[in-house]
Amino acid sequence: MFILRQVGDGTTTVVLLAGEFLREAKPFIEDGVHPQNLIRSYRAASNMAIEKVKELAVSIEGKSLDEKRSLLAKCAATTLSSKLIGGEKDFFAKMVVDAVIAIGNDDRLNMIGIKKVPGGTMRDSFLVNGVAFKKTFSYAGFEQQPKKFHNPKILLLNIELELKSEKENAEIRLSDPLQYQSIVDAEWNIIYDKLDKCVKSGAKIVLSRLAIGDLATQYFADRDIFCAGRVAEDDLHRVAAATGGTVQTSVNNVIDEVLGTCDVFEEKQVGNERFNIFSGCPSGQTATIVLRGGADQFIEEAERSLHDAIMIVRRAMKNSTVVAGGGAIDMEISRYLWQHARNIAGKSQLFINAFAKALEVIPRQLCDNAGFDATDVLNKLRQKHALPSGEGSLYGVDINTGGICDSFANFVWEPALVKINAINAATEAACLVLSVDETVKNPKSESAQGDAAGMGRGRGGGMRGRGMRRR
Repeated sequence: MFILRQVGDGTTTVVLLAGEFLREAKPFIEDGVHPQNLIRSYRAASNMAIEKVKELAVSIEGKSLDEKRSLLAKCAATTLSSKLIGGEKDFFAKMVVDAVIAIGNDDRLNMIGIKKVPGGTMRDSFLVNGVAFKKTFSYAGFEQQPKKFHNPKILLLNIELELKSEKENAEIRLSDPLQYQSIVDAEWNIIYDKLDKCVKSGAKIVLSRLAIGDLATQYFADRDIFCAGRVAEDDLHRVAAATGGTVQTSVNNVIDEVLGTCDVFEEKQVGNERFNIFSGCPSGQTATIVLRGGADQFIEEAERSLHDAIMIVRRAMKNSTVVAGGGAIDMEISRYLWQHARNIAGKSQLFINAFAKALEVIPRQLCDNAGFDATDVLNKLRQKHALPSGEGSLYGVDINTGGICDSFANFVWEPALVKINAINAATEAACLVLSVDETVKNPKSESAQGDAAGMGRGRGGGMRGRGMRRR
C-alpha cells in the first residue's frame, strides 16, 4: 500500500524481490544462522543498492517542454509494456503524458478523470483537455435545451431545483379554505424565484449536485439554458477547477466572479452514452480520458494500467531522475554487491552475495514472461555487466529479440524513485518475516480442521459402504 500511495507502480517488483530475498535466506536459517545477522547484512546491502541507484540515475531536468514530453512518454510506455494494453502503449503513453501535463503541479490525482465506455476499440479512446462526464438523469424538457455553446457562463450549484414534498406528518391548520391556495402559491413562488435568479445571473449552463426537477428543466429549456442535475461530486469539483467557477449553496446574490466559463461546451455521443464535454477551460487544471474497449473486464484492467502510468509520469516530473529498465539496473546493482562482498570477512559476505543473487529475479522473470531462455540471457547479462570498462552497465533484457540490448539507448526507462522504493520496501518486508522467532498454533483448531478434512475426503468418505454388514 505504501508503494501504491507514494509511487503508484512497482508492487510486482516488491513481491518478487521480497520472495527471492526470503528464498535465499532459507538455507542459512536452516543451518542455524541467527536471523539478526541476516537482517543486518540485508539492510546494509539495501543501503548500498539505493546509493548505487542514485549514482547511476540520469536527470532529465532542464529539457525543453517537447523534449521532456518525449522522455515522459518513454517512461509511460515502459510501464504500459507489461500491461494488458501493452500493444497500444505508444498511443496511451502520449495520452497519459498530455493528461499529467494538463494538471500541472496539482497533486490531486482526481483532477484526471477516467470515464469508461464499453464498445469500440482501444484506439477510439480520446483525451479531453477539460472535463467530460456522462449525461445525467433528465426529464422530458431536456431534449428541447441547446446542446452546444461557445464561451458560456457556467453556474455550479449544490441545491435542489424542484418542488419538495412536505415532511412526514406535517400538519397545517386553516381557519379559511381560501388560505389553502395562498400556501400552494407560496411553494410555487419559492421555486420560481430560484429559477429567475439563475436566469438573471447570465449563466447558460446550470449544473447541480442535487436534483433539477421537471419544472426547472422545462423552465430552462424555454430560455435556451442547458441544465444537468445529480452531477457526481467529483465531476462537479473538476468542472469548478477547470472553469474557474465556485460551487454555490444559494442562488441569492450570484455575481460574475463565481461563474465559470469555457471555450466550447457540447453534448456528444460516445458509443451508447452521451457525454457533456467542457473543453478549452481557462485554468486548464484538469483532464479526462474517455476509455473505450470491447468488454467491461478489459476496460477495468485498462483503467488500472493507465493509473500506474499516470503515477509514474507524475513521479518522473517531480523527481526527474531515471534509470535503465529491463533488468539493467538490477544486474548492475547485483554486480556491484558481488564485487563489494569480496572485501568483507566473515559470514556477512555470504549474506550480501545472497542479496545480490536475489536481485537477478527481475531480469529472470522478464525472460520467463516473454518466453525466452532465462539462463542464456542472464549469462549474457552477467558477461556484459562484468566488463571492466563499465560499458555494459546499461544493458538489460530485450523482449523483442530474446537477447540483450542497451536499455537506456532504447528508451526503456523507469523513475529512480520507483526502484529505490521497491528495494527498500522489499528488504523491510523480508526482514520483518525473518525477525519472527516463533509462530503460535492452536492444536485443537488444527485437529478440528484435520477431522473435517478427513470427513469430506473421497466419495462417501466416513459413511458405511454398500453391502457392509450392520453391527
